[in-house]
Amino acid sequence: MKSSFSDIINAKTPVLVDFYADWCGPCKTLAPILKEVKDELGDNIKIVKIDVDKNQPLSAKYQVRGVPTMILFKEGKLLWRQSGVLQKHDIIAVINSHQ
Repeated sequence: MKSSFSDIINAKTPVLVDFYADWCGPCKTLAPILKEVKDELGDNIKIVKIDVDKNQPLSAKYQVRGVPTMILFKEGKLLWRQSGVLQKHDIIAVINSHQ
């Protein structure tokens, strides 16, 4: 069964949503950084990638104007958002501050 976006962001585990586009250079830079974040934090974070071109209504709902945009959710609450590329330690610090 496929989870809906609201099911995913309502999880007790923090969920980092990466709004990206295939044509976006910085998005390609961010992808391996997010993999390192996942490798380091393991089950303490769920990372979901959303293609803004294929999910325009969802992108509009969260007012994603530029990519990449990361939004951190926990139990359905939007805790943090940031556009652009951040370094691994900065992303981990944000996630850890919302555990």
